[in-house]
Amino acid sequence: MFCEPLAGWRQVRVREHRTKVDWAVEMADLLRGRYARAEKVILVCDNLNTHTIGAFYEAFDPVTARSLVRRLEFRHTPKHGSWLNIAENELSAMTRQCVQGRRFATIEELRAETAAWSEYTNDKQRGVDWQFRIDDARTKLKSLYPRACYEPGACGNALISA
Repeated sequence: MFCEPLAGWRQVRVREHRTKVDWAVEMADLLRGRYARAEKVILVCDNLNTHTIGAFYEAFDPVTARSLVRRLEFRHTPKHGSWLNIAENELSAMTRQCVQGRRFATIEELRAETAAWSEYTNDKQRGVDWQFRIDDARTKLKSLYPRACYEPGACGNALISA
């Protein structure tokens, strides 16, 4: 699942396997297609072992891998915070709305159903109204954000919300 929440866009890709190479190939398709004109793409992903810079070097020659990687800025969700990844939320919605409780005879059928779901959902231009704010993070993720480091002037850092 790939999604661009502010644009109300998502893309589902069904593959027989979920390897680093599979992921890197899908990301390369996005970088060469939808984001061909983008100099930099900020990629929010969980800490799955396939979501790495090294995946590009396993999938492509070093020059190609480097040209793709230099356009990405990785932002990983906290280790136990994949629920902060909007793509995970979209995957959950797709599962509930499209595939839950159903059996598919072939991978092609599954691909067709998930493609129809993403096309329908994209046509509705349903964006994401993300309501998790810094104060919520301080409460729910307090073990990751010690109080001393986000009070003004503490730790010599400034905490900025964009």
